Amino acid sequence: MHGLINRAFQAFVSTTFGGGSWQVIMDTAELGFNEFEAMLTYTDEQSQTMLHTAEQILQRPLAEMLEDMGTFLVSNPQLEALRRLLRFGGVNYVEFLHSLDDLPDRARLAVADLNLPGLELIEQAPGQFELHCQPGLPGYANVLMGVLRAMADDYGDLVFLDHSGTQDNAEVISITLVETEFAEGRAFDLGAHSL
Repeated sequence: MHGLINRAFQAFVSTTFGGGSWQVIMDTAELGFNEFEAMLTYTDEQSQTMLHTAEQILQRPLAEMLEDMGTFLVSNPQLEALRRLLRFGGVNYVEFLHSLDDLPDRARLAVADLNLPGLELIEQAPGQFELHCQPGLPGYANVLMGVLRAMADDYGDLVFLDHSGTQDNAEVISITLVETEFAEGRAFDLGAHSL
């Protein structure tokens, strides 16, 4: 697994549960190191050992933590660059959803060796969508649930999300757009401002 993904989980745990909790996880996992390097690649076994150890130490279901990590990636002010990358997908939430098909390619533009599984958005009816997440990265759909929820908040829209199981080997997320402009969205400018 790409180190950037492991490093994102490390940042989520350290910020949410404290650096001490992260240290306990890594000591218990016995991987031989305490931090993940963002630009290295780790074996699936190393990544899975870390994730399952975190689940045991923090006593929270892994799927729930991964969804929370997805929310963290969008809402944490220190990760504004990722939020900006996602917001370039559209001026509203529906346009953003339609841009998700291109997310793996956009991720590769930013990090050449980061291979995210394919995504396919299917519009079932106005305001009702299914996002099909291709296999290849365990927990990917859970992280996307958090990202989708946080982006809806970012746009100020009210949505219902449901992990609907699998279809043709892809995990399916059902998305129902209940109300646009439900709340005031976060400000977003195309031009980045430097201090």
